Amino acid sequence: MKVLDRKKNIFKLSQGEYVAAESIESKYLQCPLITLIWVHGNSFESFLVAVVVPDRKALEDWAAEHHLTDDYKSLCQNMKLRGFELLKAVHLEPNPFDIERDLMTPTFNLKRPQLLKYYKDRVEKLYSEAKGGKV
Repeated sequence: MKVLDRKKNIFKLSQGEYVAAESIESKYLQCPLITLIWVHGNSFESFLVAVVVPDRKALEDWAAEHHLTDDYKSLCQNMKLRGFELLKAVHLEPNPFDIERDLMTPTFNLKRPQLLKYYKDRVEKLYSEAKGGKV
């Protein structure tokens, strides 16, 4: 038996795959361009979306020298993410998650239900755009 994550942080995608959000977030956080990330999925969708708070300085430095596609591909390959663990749509958030907006606990853990409520419209738009729909 292997413990992946807290029960409340594990969800099932429409094709039946179980996803441990914190495990995936920790892999993406190894990218020096990412300060914070919240990965979301649900049983009605077959893919994941995320809200990412980039490290502004690192992003500016990196953008001067590289293309995002190359780094994204190498991150996914090096972390050995399975197909359903890859993010299909991402919203870049300029403001870090914080306690004041009730998006994090005092110990700086993500409050997933509050994040979903706060970013509900954005998450719906990410899913729609990723499926090729108009919003």
